[in-house]
Amino acid sequence: MSLSVGIVGLPNVGKSTLFNALTKKSVPAENYPFCTIDPSVGIVPVPEPRLATLSAISGSKKILPAVVEFVDIAGLVKGAAEGEGLGNKFLAHIRETNMIAEVVRIFEDADVIHVSGRVDPLDDISVINLELIMADFETVSKRLGNLERGVKQGDKVAIAEKAVLEKVRQHLEAGKLAVTLPLEKEELPFLKSMHLLSGKPFLYVLNKKSGAQNLDELRDERWDALMEFMESSGSEYVIVDAGVEHDLKDLEEDEKMEFRREYGAQDSGIDSLIRAAYHRLGLMSYFTTGEMETRAWTVPIGSTGPQAGAAIHTDFEQKYIRAQVVTFEDLVKAGSIAIARDTGKLRTEGKEYIVKDGDVIEFMV
Repeated sequence: MSLSVGIVGLPNVGKSTLFNALTKKSVPAENYPFCTIDPSVGIVPVPEPRLATLSAISGSKKILPAVVEFVDIAGLVKGAAEGEGLGNKFLAHIRETNMIAEVVRIFEDADVIHVSGRVDPLDDISVINLELIMADFETVSKRLGNLERGVKQGDKVAIAEKAVLEKVRQHLEAGKLAVTLPLEKEELPFLKSMHLLSGKPFLYVLNKKSGAQNLDELRDERWDALMEFMESSGSEYVIVDAGVEHDLKDLEEDEKMEFRREYGAQDSGIDSLIRAAYHRLGLMSYFTTGEMETRAWTVPIGSTGPQAGAAIHTDFEQKYIRAQVVTFEDLVKAGSIAIARDTGKLRTEGKEYIVKDGDVIEFMV
């Protein structure tokens, strides 16, 4: 299952530094606006310690984690929806992604210029989100105009779509993201078909800097306002020190832990970011394991056995008969598939079974 996350934000907030840390690839990260004109793409493994355990049990020759595609998109500026800067190109790149990771700077550093002259994370969010909303408003308005002929002819689908899009346009006109508009189940396909920028899931990445004045540590009014926004809007966020993660990107894990202790950053904000992206999109992993490989497969939460099998091959969904399933915890306790079967922990599930995160599955087709 493809998962593409667009890293967006104003210039000089740490997007490319974060991307470097995520992908271990070298992309321009100079301290100038518009240093990244074309988006860079990196494939990042989803942190999953359970894979090593399963591999040891099965004696697997290789481990294949689930992956996330991160797209480094050049900095947006005020007026991007009207073509300012390289706005049209940037917005087109965002449209191609599944979700948005919006990087917001929460550190004061005189050596790193801010495009607006002052660090104010909530104002940065307002600028970026407004550009996405304005672009979506234009998209929706254009679509409504195209629907008029069908509506006049009494086309029921066109009439239904118009009713939904008028709700969306009013919501956007009020300065609200399309993703926050509550719609009925039957209305959602109309919104999804528009591929609106502000209709994507959002994850805010709050970027701090070791040794600088960080707003979360200062606890000033800007941080309080940001937290109030997160709570009132039900937004999800992670705190990352992109600079630290970038400095540690080429080190082994034990070395990373040692240096993090020196930096005062015990946890990997990068791992938290990747896991949060998974969660924000309502995704989970199940596993297959054997002598050849142990692998994590990405599926939406709530997938049935056949739907989960489709992640491996479409035949697994179409020709699904049953599946042999054991939880990760039960398999670890048993020590092998054979013992899990003998102790009744390996069970047979039919087409209606709802796959759980961490299930170890063998499909019967």
